[in-house]
Amino acid sequence: MKGVKVSMDTLKFLRIGFLCLLSLVVSSQVFAQEEQIQKRRLLMESNNDAVVKAITKAAKEGDFAEIPVKVKAIMENMDQLLDFFPKGSLSEKSRAKPEIWEKWDEFSKHPGIVKKAAQALADAAKAKDEAEVNVKLKALGDACASCHKGFRAPKKSG
Repeated sequence: MKGVKVSMDTLKFLRIGFLCLLSLVVSSQVFAQEEQIQKRRLLMESNNDAVVKAITKAAKEGDFAEIPVKVKAIMENMDQLLDFFPKGSLSEKSRAKPEIWEKWDEFSKHPGIVKKAAQALADAAKAKDEAEVNVKLKALGDACASCHKGFRAPKKSG
């Protein structure tokens, strides 16, 4: 059997093609991670801006019927939160700390802790207990903050 001769031009073409394919695979993975980071940022902003602020306002106004409605949104967000943290999804734009994946067992308990605090708040609102609503609202904030303290980096200045 005779050896196959390949021209230098063919080898260059194959190398360039391989490098293009490799860069396409790498860039698609980076894009997928950036998309996950953006989704989780939007989810967290939604929790704070649309939900927590609305709950705080409803508590101040004594609108107890509104609180369980907003709590439901927090609960739904917590149900999907872990899906937005695929292993190693870090970037310059992300405030997620590597400790999330290093301590996944600890991190993955936080959505349940937040849900429990949110449910207690909804229950207090259903009972129309203003004092208890205020206590449970603070507990919900503490539940969120406990995760942020351990697993979220401070805002970058600039």
